Amino acid sequence: MITLSGFGPNFGLPEVSPYVTKTEVHLRMAGLAYEKHPSNPALAPKGQLPFIDDGGKLIGDSSFIRMHLESEHGIDFDAGLSPLERATALAIELMVDRELAPAFTYFRWLVPANFEKGPAQFFNGAPPEQREAIKKDVLERVRAGFLARGIARHSEEEITLLAKRSLDAIDLFIGDKPYLMGGQPCGADAFIFATLAGAMTPYFNSPVRDAAIAHPRLVAYVTRMMDRYYPDFEWDAGITETKQAA
Repeated sequence: MITLSGFGPNFGLPEVSPYVTKTEVHLRMAGLAYEKHPSNPALAPKGQLPFIDDGGKLIGDSSFIRMHLESEHGIDFDAGLSPLERATALAIELMVDRELAPAFTYFRWLVPANFEKGPAQFFNGAPPEQREAIKKDVLERVRAGFLARGIARHSEEEITLLAKRSLDAIDLFIGDKPYLMGGQPCGADAFIFATLAGAMTPYFNSPVRDAAIAHPRLVAYVTRMMDRYYPDFEWDAGITETKQAA
């Protein structure tokens, strides 16, 4: 049986990491039996989560996990799509990975109030006398990573503009379709759903959340995916009737 190493549910989400969520949805799309366990990124083959153990073979990074599932288990997550449609789905997923995912995680990690109520919880198990030093060290490394990626070089207004650009593009492309490419989910839906859910969770306040929930079709899409792949999870985007009617 496959073992998936991730973080676990928190922050109003079935899994805190959109990349772990992506892999978990792929496993559920494929109908493969798996067990999920919390893990430390330091134990992962690439120093990050998710990773899977498939018969003793450790595979890290959600994209390479997908490739492994396709090649080793005969899964085609894009079955029924033409070559052009497959390329289009990949391009949209990469857009989300490049702009929207960094934008919402920036506000989760680098806004002090959000950090303290959210990611800071990861260090609750550390010795009390070391906890603040560990949090500071990790936060500095996260900030350095955001700087290297480029997102932390922008103002919060500019980051939000990038997120809005992606949100508008996804909303336009999905339109009235139930899923990204049509009547059935494809491989890219796993990460697009995971990222949108992460952006929409009411656990964190941010202008990216405000922009995300302003798209009723995207809210409906996330709810549809949540009902399909996490039917036992009580998802609540926290949208008031006023906002839904706007």
